[in-house]
Amino acid sequence: MRRLKKVAIAAALALSTSMATLPAFAETLTFVSWMKGEPGYGDWWNEVIQKFESEHPDVKVEMTKVARSEYADTMFTMFAGGTPPDIVHLAAFEYQSFANEGWLEDLGPYIKKSGMNLDGWAGQSTCEWKGTTNCIMLLYTAYILAYNEKLLKDAGIEAVPTDWNSLLAAAKAATRDTDGDGVTDVYGLGVDSSGGSNMMHDMLHFVLDAGGNWTENGKPAFNSPGVIEGLRRFKEIYTEGLTPKDAAAGDMRQLLVEGRIAMRLDGPWIWNVMKKADPAVRDNLKLAESPLNPPVGGTSNVIGMPSDISDEKKALVWDFIQVATSKDMQQRFATLGSSPAPMPGLDYSAEIAASPYFELFAKANDKASAAGIDRLPKGLELEFNEVTKLVFREVQRMLIDNLSPEEAAANIQTAVERIAG
Repeated sequence: MRRLKKVAIAAALALSTSMATLPAFAETLTFVSWMKGEPGYGDWWNEVIQKFESEHPDVKVEMTKVARSEYADTMFTMFAGGTPPDIVHLAAFEYQSFANEGWLEDLGPYIKKSGMNLDGWAGQSTCEWKGTTNCIMLLYTAYILAYNEKLLKDAGIEAVPTDWNSLLAAAKAATRDTDGDGVTDVYGLGVDSSGGSNMMHDMLHFVLDAGGNWTENGKPAFNSPGVIEGLRRFKEIYTEGLTPKDAAAGDMRQLLVEGRIAMRLDGPWIWNVMKKADPAVRDNLKLAESPLNPPVGGTSNVIGMPSDISDEKKALVWDFIQVATSKDMQQRFATLGSSPAPMPGLDYSAEIAASPYFELFAKANDKASAAGIDRLPKGLELEFNEVTKLVFREVQRMLIDNLSPEEAAANIQTAVERIAG
């Protein structure tokens, strides 16, 4: 941890020094991102910058890359040291700490004055923090079902599951010992049980479908009927051996492309993973709508501005944000990023023609966004890392000590209330 902080401080100092020696323009806006140079999203940022600079010929946007692994610590050091970048790019799960320090400008007045319409903007509610709008959502993704068509057909399952009961039935049928040695060779459903945020995301599928959520109106709701039922479903899948035990999400994706897992609920990124499978397996890998309703959805990254830069710079940064959120650039976001943009009502005809599953991704996004779903539980943003640890602890007790889902839910609720205050 000490070494990481030293790296973050060194990176922040290097950035601050480089920003102080930028070439002379009437004005220069500094911009730090982990996406610089990335195919797709990095290309999109380049186009946003080019369009902004064409509309502001005397202003230069200086974009600097910081690795994602060092990003939050580096940004925190820059803000704490009074040298934040002018254009703020953060992950959707980390901006809350910066907003909580008062470091991010309230964008509400800018949105109102400009007439920006954010109705239906996917994931935008996550940018609301303590009554203010501190950012604009840049990416929202929803989960879909990845499945091996051959494994399901070999198990006698002809139709893709469309609800919890058919999903469970298919998982049971597809879980098999194919060579008779007493060891399961094919698992019906890949679910993360290794702890951390991915395990909570995987459990959330069952919770949402049962009518629950981790929080209600920003308050912990781990002892609610929907969460209890979600825990029961998770326990059933685990204890009946329908999923590899104590394996992480990455392991599940690998087993999917190896032809050893029949189904996996995952984000649209699974499509790129599937493409890497051996041709004999890849031809059987398909995507479909999540059989669980509503599907899990998740916010990814946001844009905002610091609260302590000059009014002149704030006006320029807001212009930059308006370019990034304009219809033209949102359309380009979808094209270059191969992912639906948060702006509603875009024409995806070209993207659908170019990608076999783009329409599926867009439909899933609309469904999850309309239901107001986010993987990050509202009201527990600052405590989420600690929450994932105690959820794992109590779920382990449920599985190993055979606690009932009701007991596990009550234990989680008590522990979360203690840390959330």
